Amino acid sequence: MRQSRLFTKARREAPSDEVAKNAQLLVRAGYIHKEMAGVYSFLPLGLRTLNKIIGIIREEMNAIGGEEVLLTTLQDPEAWKKSGRWDDSVVDVWFKTHLKNGSELGLGNTHEEALTALMTEHISSYKDLPRYVYQFQNKFRNETRAKSGIMRAREFIMKDLYSFSTNLESHNEFYEKVAAAYENIFKRVGIGEKTYRTFASGGSFSKYSHEYQTICGAGEDTIYIDDSKRLALNKEVYDDAEVYATTGIDKANLKEAKAIEVGNIFTLSTRFSEALGLSYKDAEGKATPVFMGSYGIGPGRLMGTIVELMADENGLVWPESVAPFSVHLMSLGKSGDEAFQMADALYADFVKAGVEVLYDDRDISAGQKFTESDLLGIPRRIIVGRDAVATGQFEVVTRATGEVAKKTRTELLS
Repeated sequence: MRQSRLFTKARREAPSDEVAKNAQLLVRAGYIHKEMAGVYSFLPLGLRTLNKIIGIIREEMNAIGGEEVLLTTLQDPEAWKKSGRWDDSVVDVWFKTHLKNGSELGLGNTHEEALTALMTEHISSYKDLPRYVYQFQNKFRNETRAKSGIMRAREFIMKDLYSFSTNLESHNEFYEKVAAAYENIFKRVGIGEKTYRTFASGGSFSKYSHEYQTICGAGEDTIYIDDSKRLALNKEVYDDAEVYATTGIDKANLKEAKAIEVGNIFTLSTRFSEALGLSYKDAEGKATPVFMGSYGIGPGRLMGTIVELMADENGLVWPESVAPFSVHLMSLGKSGDEAFQMADALYADFVKAGVEVLYDDRDISAGQKFTESDLLGIPRRIIVGRDAVATGQFEVVTRATGEVAKKTRTELLS
């Protein structure tokens, strides 16, 4: 992409109504646009990064047998009434509306009910199990507070995976596969070392659930970490003696930290299958409720977490795996001069080689280009100026470290 044709523009100042670093930088860099509190649009650069994150998650879900669907956002109250979660006193983040005929409906904040109801038409025998179904879908939550940028939004994309198994043993086997897949995801997006599998309350579903918490000063949660076991406890279960017996964690070894929840996995048991009539017949013909699990990751929240962790005083810093482009090519020449022609030729070479490159071909000052390049956070910056014309070597700057190297055209394309 030529930067002169990119309709988004970088800003000098952070928006005054944003307090979260992730939103300040992403808005300044032209990755997102704030529509209203807790509601953001993803612009070309931001969408490229978001889609990279979604692509990594999709690969890991497919690798463990996930089947992708796309369910509706509009929700029929009847399924939710059966589970008891249509009532605002039970779920207090509903966005609800009415059809012109007066019928009430909701904008989905999660999809356990909808998918369980759907699966009653596809599961009837033990031969139909197990099933692992997931989606990437817009969720709507009427959050009271929306001050964490894209990490806590009122409209956001969620990857929600639901497992349907014959029994607890089969469920637990898949549960651990999801846990391993989540760890792969967090490693691949660059936050694996700071992310811990964390014991938390299971709420109404089970004794415990597991969250994946990433250590960060901007986090809303307090966790207690056992580095020797790579495990952590959420503050809500810190005083629960049973969790120490279950995990083998020594309370004396724990250290407190602020963290961002980047994923969660729940054992749902038969909570929804019983409420919505999802059962299977075993080999003897006995009807048994399907055993379920739920597994969530918010790609936008993950994107915001990466920003909070990796950005520096000059702007965004993206890992190669999720950066909108891998190379930021910068021409310091004027239109038609030798440096500009050399940059144009190198851009064409990169495109032909399949390299993802953003080419700053704009007629603005070098200083403005450097400042904006730092703000955009693309992993490598390649500079084409008088030195490159004179020596045939290009200056390559690594955004994360500031390391500078000189490379020839052949080395760049190899």
